[in-house]
Amino acid sequence: MRNRHLAVALAGFALAACSTTEWVNANKPPEQYTTDYNKCENSALSDPKLQQGSKILVQTATERCMQREGWRLIEH
Repeated sequence: MRNRHLAVALAGFALAACSTTEWVNANKPPEQYTTDYNKCENSALSDPKLQQGSKILVQTATERCMQREGWRLIEH
């Protein structure tokens, strides 16, 4: 039984590894992504509350900004 659970877990990880994610925006062309992402990341990096070096906090703030800009992260 334990081996079966392990096999199911490994299969799940393998399938997850095969999926890809992409930022999409219904109102902007894909070429605008880099400009918006850089703007959001720079905004997060300039926030004094986030300047303590925590990459996950900067990443989370950047992703929230991207969502405010209309971008959505979708999985394929």
